[in-house]
Amino acid sequence: MNSTKTTDKSDPRDIRRKLGLNQQQFWSKIGVTQSGGSRYESGRNMPRPVRELLRLVHVEQIDIQRLKREDMDVIEYLKSDESELFKTLKKSAKSKKKAA
Repeated sequence: MNSTKTTDKSDPRDIRRKLGLNQQQFWSKIGVTQSGGSRYESGRNMPRPVRELLRLVHVEQIDIQRLKREDMDVIEYLKSDESELFKTLKKSAKSKKKAA
C-alpha cells in the first residue's frame, strides 16, 4: 500500500509548530496544499513519499530546490562502486558540520 499511518515520532503538526510556520508555509515547501496538509495533521494517512519529503525538508533541513538528478547519480555511484570513499566523505562531512 502507498499510504500508511504516520507511526513514527514525527508528528507533522508538532514539527510545523516548532518551526513557527503556518500550514501554507509548511506544506507548500513539499508540494502539498494547505487543505491537504491540514488533513494529514488531523490524522489522515500520509503517503510515504510525502512523509519522506517532510522529513528531508523540515527535519533534515535539506533544500530540495538545490538537489539535482546528477547529484543523486554521483551519490548512488559512490555508494555502490566506491563505498570506502563514500564512507570517508560522509565522515568528513559530519565532522565539518559538527565543527561549524
